[in-house]
Amino acid sequence: MKDSTLPPFDDAGDGAGGERREPAVDKKSVRAAFARAATRYDAAAVLQREIADRLLARLDYMRIVPQRILDLGCGTGYAVGLLRKRYPAAQLVGLDIALAMTATARARTLPRLPFGLGRHLSRSRFVNADAEALPLADRSFDLIFSNLALQWCDPDAVFRECRRVLRPGGLLLFTTFGPDTLKELRVAWHAVDRDPHVHAFIDMHDLGDALVRARFADPVMDVEPLTLTYADVPGVLRDLKAIGAHNAAAARNATLTGKAHFARFVQAYEVFRRTDDRIPASYETVYGHAWAPQAEPASPADGTAVISLSQLRRRRT
Repeated sequence: MKDSTLPPFDDAGDGAGGERREPAVDKKSVRAAFARAATRYDAAAVLQREIADRLLARLDYMRIVPQRILDLGCGTGYAVGLLRKRYPAAQLVGLDIALAMTATARARTLPRLPFGLGRHLSRSRFVNADAEALPLADRSFDLIFSNLALQWCDPDAVFRECRRVLRPGGLLLFTTFGPDTLKELRVAWHAVDRDPHVHAFIDMHDLGDALVRARFADPVMDVEPLTLTYADVPGVLRDLKAIGAHNAAAARNATLTGKAHFARFVQAYEVFRRTDDRIPASYETVYGHAWAPQAEPASPADGTAVISLSQLRRRRT
């Protein structure tokens, strides 16, 4: 839900005809930030673990017994361990763009056996790769689980790759953050200058459209607002740095912020201090899932698209 007390503005801007254009993501910056955060990530990732738990709970309502599972953006391997407990017979692959993250996940999840035997006995494997170009075979997974990784990617590219590697009838289950995420931080910086200090998060409806473009079946999207609170503004920034979160837009301003500039930002953020004397940081958590069709939809020879009435009804709701 949008907060009407916040001034309307859009860091991402609009294209011709009002079409929203998402800024290109600097993958080198994303990889470096999460590599630096690997050793301290778990101590600060309270929200990330909570959202992972909530996403995993949704599997209670899915009729699926996967043989092969991909944790896309596995980070330090928290969800890999929980997926292993839920599906002990399945083979798991954890994939992350940061090598230090996959190394941490591997150390966390391998059986503790002498002489390196754990590596050979484990049913979990880890891959260092970009979610937009998966080094994985077509139709090789029954379930793709992805917790809070999509915001660092081009969703169209990721969904195309997920669709490619899912077996017919396979499930894509994911979370990401929506545009109201860190709205206090965004507004505070906007009061100081017009540089895009906060990452531009993608709207739930745009993600749903991307799933349709990737030819997923029965996409379902919903949103849950969550708020963390802190004693002061620097506490917010310390947590964001500890988990590797930053503005990853390729066009961001990379210059250092002066002390006076930063002091004005802190003063602007203080406007949001609550009656309990805590500083909020809001997160718009987006949940989504969709299925790989059991059979490929037929494409007419003349290149036109065939859309069923049921698809039209879903798009209107």
